[in-house]
Amino acid sequence: MTEFDTVIRNGTIATASDTFEADIGISEGKIQAIARNLPNGVKTIDAKNMLVLPGGVDGHCHLDQPTTDGSVCADDFYTGTVAAAFGGTTTVIPFACQFRGQAMQTAVDDYHLKASGKAIVDYAFHLIVSDPTETTLSVDLPRLIGEGYTSFKIYMTYDDMKLNDKQIIQLLSVARKHGALAMIHAENTDLIAWLTETLLASGHTEPRYHAASRPMLVEREATHRAISIAELADVPILIVHVSGREAVEQIHWAQGRGLRIYAETCPQYITLTEADLAKPGFEGAKCICSPPPRDFQNQSVIWDGLASGIFQIFSSDHAPFRYKSETGKMLKGDETPFNWIPNGLPGIETRLPILFSEGVKKGRISLQKFVELTATNPAKMYGLHPRKGSISIGSDADLIVFDPELRRIIRSEKLHHNVDYSPYEGMAVDGWPVTVLSRGEVLIENNELLAKPGRGQFLPCLKPDMARPKVI
Repeated sequence: MTEFDTVIRNGTIATASDTFEADIGISEGKIQAIARNLPNGVKTIDAKNMLVLPGGVDGHCHLDQPTTDGSVCADDFYTGTVAAAFGGTTTVIPFACQFRGQAMQTAVDDYHLKASGKAIVDYAFHLIVSDPTETTLSVDLPRLIGEGYTSFKIYMTYDDMKLNDKQIIQLLSVARKHGALAMIHAENTDLIAWLTETLLASGHTEPRYHAASRPMLVEREATHRAISIAELADVPILIVHVSGREAVEQIHWAQGRGLRIYAETCPQYITLTEADLAKPGFEGAKCICSPPPRDFQNQSVIWDGLASGIFQIFSSDHAPFRYKSETGKMLKGDETPFNWIPNGLPGIETRLPILFSEGVKKGRISLQKFVELTATNPAKMYGLHPRKGSISIGSDADLIVFDPELRRIIRSEKLHHNVDYSPYEGMAVDGWPVTVLSRGEVLIENNELLAKPGRGQFLPCLKPDMARPKVI
């Protein structure tokens, strides 16, 4: 009689703390055994010369998220989670976005409808709070936190979502009282507005001026202000999509004082530069995101922060808008002014391969740090660990068999998102998932999708696990 449903054998297992050779026995969707020379399962996967890693947890991605400017998020919960799975991510946490005048529960209900019957990997929801009314603060948000929506995002910019300092501290007070984690998009909205108006008045409308409208100092000032508000509220926060040195300095200063300030960065800040926004014609629109990419020197700062522990999470910030589309980057045609170009880049499928290739293979970070940044830490911070982000007895069998020598050239036409470009087009990466399992079910094998739409489950989150950041 066979003991296990599936056995992965002969692989090198890598966790956030260890690397070792063993087999993994899986039954009923859970890891049941980790040992040498396990008996064969009903299905046996030979991982010889491969790494066996926890499935990636992408703690910051946008799927089927509604907008107010006429743009359309190109990936829904099917195409987005298929792309995630092909890239080795087995859990995604996108955003249920509240618009002003909308009840928070309505936003959550709408988002569940969008995900239902589509997702192929498991998912949780962050909230976006843009209308912190008294009812939201005192009734809706505390109830939702208790129901497993334990993280929410605060914007300090974007006219339709930005909050002022009083609203921010009100929300942080709720987070402190009810044990939630606030994620903060830190850019100074008034300085951006003035710079944007000045540039447009001078006829500077091309994509490259997006970077000029958002210099590092607007991120630095807002990061410092967010840290100060969090210090006053005595609550942990996560500064998301940090782009360069000036914000990193603020975060490092805060962490050095023992404040519970966490940081996230993304693939665009270790691969792209401001020069990519100045590509000929309208091509630079493909690389518009906020904050914008900086320069090579700032890439080095981000790498140092990833290696040293200043950053706890590496997310895709997948924000998929098609390039040649009137609901995408060409919202107002192929000469759309930079301030109207939808912000965001696709990258949910390429997140793990890029960080592995540029980080582990080039000696910038360890294999353990790679696992920590892409799986274990986001699972811990968002209340999904040890069910997710772990290779341990009793954890969900979310596993990827990863070929560290498989070289691929990133081509959008070979990816699985519903976007007509990749900002990383033509980039060579060494290392790619070859087999992907979620709760013991093989989703991807031999570059073939085996999962059916709707198999992904919604995951209520526990209160986050947030020890004070380690600073080196």
